[in-house]
Amino acid sequence: MTRIYVPCDSAALALGADEVASAIAAEAAKRGADVQLVRNGSRGLLWLEPLVEVETAEGRIGYSNVDADEIGALFDAGLLSGGAHEKNVGVVDELPYLKKQQRLTFARIGITDPLSTDDYVANGGIEGLRRALETNGDAACEALIESGLRGRGGAAFPAGIKWRTVRGALADQKYIVCNADEGDSGTFSDRLVMESDPYVLIEGMIIAGIVTGATKGYIYVRSEYPHSITTLNRAIDRAREAGWLGASVLGSAHAFELEVAKGAGAYVCGEETALLESLEGKRGIVRAKPPVPALVGLFGKPTVINNVITLATVPIIFAKGAAFYRDFGMGRSRGTLPFQLAGNVKHGGLVELAFGVTLRELIYEYGGGTASGRPARAVQVGGPLGTYLPESQWDIPLDYEAYAAVGAVVGHGGLVIHDDTSNLADLAQYAMHFCALESCGKCTPCRIGSTRGVEVIEKIRAGDTSPKQITLLRDLCDTMVSGSLCAMGGMTPYPVLSALEHFPEDFGLSKAPSQKAA
Repeated sequence: MTRIYVPCDSAALALGADEVASAIAAEAAKRGADVQLVRNGSRGLLWLEPLVEVETAEGRIGYSNVDADEIGALFDAGLLSGGAHEKNVGVVDELPYLKKQQRLTFARIGITDPLSTDDYVANGGIEGLRRALETNGDAACEALIESGLRGRGGAAFPAGIKWRTVRGALADQKYIVCNADEGDSGTFSDRLVMESDPYVLIEGMIIAGIVTGATKGYIYVRSEYPHSITTLNRAIDRAREAGWLGASVLGSAHAFELEVAKGAGAYVCGEETALLESLEGKRGIVRAKPPVPALVGLFGKPTVINNVITLATVPIIFAKGAAFYRDFGMGRSRGTLPFQLAGNVKHGGLVELAFGVTLRELIYEYGGGTASGRPARAVQVGGPLGTYLPESQWDIPLDYEAYAAVGAVVGHGGLVIHDDTSNLADLAQYAMHFCALESCGKCTPCRIGSTRGVEVIEKIRAGDTSPKQITLLRDLCDTMVSGSLCAMGGMTPYPVLSALEHFPEDFGLSKAPSQKAA
């Protein structure tokens, strides 16, 4: 029997993967070929989707960008034995884009059937959970701190400290909440985990519950991810059948239950306290802090809130030890991060590497340069509220502290690449407009500052480049950074100030204003 893999994640489905799978099944039946069709997750090499893989003695041979009407010709060319064809890309594991990565969190994606518990266990799954069940909770928190794992949602707060706070809190109920409201432009790593390896997220949440004493978990998923929601619900049901969830986790004295909650599409609900409000059935408005959610969170109870990548990284840390994970990375940025290449890039996709890699390496060694073939001009790092980095800053190592030193953020690892035809003043104005639309409206600096900011940028772009207007824009940005209740308003000035500093000509200025960008 020949095993053929066709991805079932959203990106592949959007490009016709279901039709390709159906065509393979029909062609195999017509020819009497003994084929097992496996719907795996995506490898993250999105420019090759749908990527069909065939298991051979040499390894899994890939065929890229396959259309359903090509299946007959592929069978004629010897698809079942990895035969030569213009779409044959060779052994997928040997592709430089994939082979040079350091896949820890994403070790299984694209390898297994996302919903097979047997596949998950056979590829190292549940080992971390078994170790956690044997470990004292206090020691487990210290191990997580020692690993250096920081929140991968953008805030970069040490995960172990958050867990330790919840563990030490006295309450009759505690919660684990996964922030899967992945709304940043150019980001898709959360979606890839949920659709390609959902059990690693489930395992991470169960471990969090065991360590902190929480018995209930929620995965808050944005409504724009229907395939993720469906996959997670099916995976949770199967995890319960396998004894991983329920009144006795793996036969232990620990109980943990899990459910998926669907968000309503507000960007601000990616902020943890607005997410909690939404999860409680209220309007998604930011809460003032303190108290922090670790002490007064969901329904007023101690709550761990981590994003998908943070929780999905927990199992490998418990399975292989804190030192194993800590040995990747640099400085205070330990481990790996899934960088997501998007925008004007030739080879868009997911690249998991240790902290310390540079934008230049990611753009050219992995991304292959721009899709347009024109020179790259700017890269926005960290979502729609991240800074625009010019080429002079592309050799700074991707590290939380190194980026903070130049007023930039690593964020969720999303990179949106722009070529030399982009107008950065237009993009900066869009960032302000985005904030005006998405603000929850609770605090004045964000609600009013973003609206006035759009107006001021419009005046500057219309030709009023007087010092008065530049000063007014900077004052507005300073007020938003210093006075906003959350990062929504506090970070909106980042793209504006970086565009003004590094690309003044797009605003009609002969040079950057003398005051440096914050």
